[in-house]
Amino acid sequence: MAFALRFFTCLILTVCIVASVDAAISCGTVASSLAPCAGYLSTGGTVPPPCCAGVKNLNGMAQTTPDRQQACKCLKAAAKSINPSLASSLPGKCGVSIPYPISMSTNCDTVK
Repeated sequence: MAFALRFFTCLILTVCIVASVDAAISCGTVASSLAPCAGYLSTGGTVPPPCCAGVKNLNGMAQTTPDRQQACKCLKAAAKSINPSLASSLPGKCGVSIPYPISMSTNCDTVK
């Protein structure tokens, strides 16, 4: 699990460095918010409460369109290295509704 967390964090930070954004939210923020989810996103099982707290915190931070688009890009990039069905179901399991699916087919530029 430690390897999965390190890999997940490195992936998000790489995306953060590569992405050019006008958003206040960063991939580093996304990574730190979702770090408690790494185990669940790799192997499934029960979603840990700190993971849902991070999901809710991230959702609360992404209030503007640029923030939501950037969070979408970070989540989409991270979904490449984790179980996509677990990633797409995570917001709902935490009681959070987001305006776009976490999927490789999501066009983050159209997220409002």
